[in-house]
Amino acid sequence: MRVALMVTCINDALYPGTGQAVVTLLRRLGVDVEFPESQTCCAQPMVNTGYLDEAVPVVRNFVDTFAGYDAVVTPSGSCAGCARHQHSIVARRSGDTGLQAAVAETSPRVHELSEFLVDVLGVTDVGAYYPHTVTYHPTCHSLRMLGVGDRPLQLLEKVRGLTLLELPAADQCCGFGGTFALKNADTSVAMGVDKARHVTDTGAEVLTAGDNSCLTHIGGLLTRDRSGVRSVHLAEILAATA
Repeated sequence: MRVALMVTCINDALYPGTGQAVVTLLRRLGVDVEFPESQTCCAQPMVNTGYLDEAVPVVRNFVDTFAGYDAVVTPSGSCAGCARHQHSIVARRSGDTGLQAAVAETSPRVHELSEFLVDVLGVTDVGAYYPHTVTYHPTCHSLRMLGVGDRPLQLLEKVRGLTLLELPAADQCCGFGGTFALKNADTSVAMGVDKARHVTDTGAEVLTAGDNSCLTHIGGLLTRDRSGVRSVHLAEILAATA
């Protein structure tokens, strides 16, 4: 199986350890993962703010970069959701039948990390060891757009040493929402405060999720409150062995 890592913009710029963790994890499971260096943004910021025409060259670069791979794995439900669902909207609007065909070929092969592990590789025990109390936040795109469901929980439950604590009101949005946090800052912060309170109520040492964007938002509020709770991406927990 020929597999590519789509690392995402936020991980490339702020959290390179998450991308490295994905590679470490997949190689441990016998997957020969490649990193195509021509990859750029998935186009989600443009699509979500209405710049669909401007997103066309970005989507074209995406399908060109990841053409020929059996699977494209990304540590982001948000970016996977864009590739799987929003790229087709951009391609149809462009009127470019070649782009539409390329998107139809590539998009179904894009998988959020937990989907790839559970559905494609068929594993839930990835050989991880992480001796901490952890609570999991299901990010909106993974929950609603991708339907990732309990796959991350299946993986976390098999991590040795990990105690998984249920997050109250887990299905509620954390308030980040990309540009929503900029355009509606007060509402975004209020939602984030509610989410951070639920996290601290669990008594967990660590908050995890499949998107570093949401973890940045919630984690910032947890840090401001000096809660002592750390934010750690799911991939980094699953890659840990000691």
